[in-house]
Amino acid sequence: MKPIVLIPSGDGDADFIYATGFAVETSLYIRFGNGDDVLVTSPLEIERARTQSKATRKLLLDEAGYVDGGPFISYARLAAKMLREREIESARVSPRLPAGYLEAMREAGLDVEVDLELFVAERRHKSQEEARFIEASQRAAEAAVIEVVSQLAQADIRNGILWLDEEPLTSERLYARASLLLGEKGFVCPDMIIAGSPECAMPHYRGEGPIRANAPVIIDIFPAGRTTHYHGDLTRTVVVGEVPDEIGRMHAAVLQALDAGIESIKAGASGRDVHHGVCQVLVDRGYGTTTKGFEGAGEGAKMNHSTGHGVGLDVHEEPALRGPSENTLLEGDVVTVEPGLYLLGLGGVRIEDTGMVTRDGFKNFTTLTRSLDPRDYL
Repeated sequence: MKPIVLIPSGDGDADFIYATGFAVETSLYIRFGNGDDVLVTSPLEIERARTQSKATRKLLLDEAGYVDGGPFISYARLAAKMLREREIESARVSPRLPAGYLEAMREAGLDVEVDLELFVAERRHKSQEEARFIEASQRAAEAAVIEVVSQLAQADIRNGILWLDEEPLTSERLYARASLLLGEKGFVCPDMIIAGSPECAMPHYRGEGPIRANAPVIIDIFPAGRTTHYHGDLTRTVVVGEVPDEIGRMHAAVLQALDAGIESIKAGASGRDVHHGVCQVLVDRGYGTTTKGFEGAGEGAKMNHSTGHGVGLDVHEEPALRGPSENTLLEGDVVTVEPGLYLLGLGGVRIEDTGMVTRDGFKNFTTLTRSLDPRDYL
């Protein structure tokens, strides 16, 4: 088997973190074989590497023979030098490797293979420790959602807008409260979604400006541990004030679809079939999806995304709960189940739990109520 060469694309490079146990912006890692690997890094990072990295050897750049040749070139040439010291002319790299490094390694004379399956199987199967890390992140997500909803529950309604402490209650204020709470617990989520209506009909709209009353607010928080780097993922939808009839119906349909999806998950089940089952519930309730064969009959609210995805060092990783491929679920997968319905001009509803695929079913890491009523979270 060809050696593995990794150069991180940034300090959040999940393949690099998985291989080394070390999050860093720039370093070089080579795995010559099982139990035979080396991490090379700068004087700035070496002591942290010696403490945190699980690599067998940790070297300073100078110890490894680093010569500064400019961006991309320096690490590529160092990798080629270290491989040739063992009379090796080829290597595998992660699909995450920036193109500049890939080209520079090939220019240095290495036969480089981009291994599209690198660590995919290993990262899918979560160990007990990894499961604990994800579950801890899910607990932090629940706490952050409760913090956001508690602010919403305290708000007054003035001319259709929520006010708190004599100021409009905005997505930005809610983001700040959630971020502070997560930070105090040792987690981060810079791209969380706290989106009011009608813009939350766009599933990945992050949210900005004042929150409207009598309309859905989607809260989607997917924190990572600052030391573990493993994510949780949680979404809830709430309404402050009167719940519009259509939003109530959409919520009931999404909740039924969520339960159906969870009940169909176990090792050996098809992720595609889980997704199709969720879509069928939504169609049976009079809605539609963008999945072929489950478009529905009406022009109303639709689900325009997959039912779920794997969670780990990346918030989105294998396996996927969607078609057209079968995507057989394996014991040890950690996945989300997150059906949603969206209608432009009105808003959206999404509910998401995260848990582990087991031999007999789904171990749900999520304990939070799914209610539309903010008071039920307090």
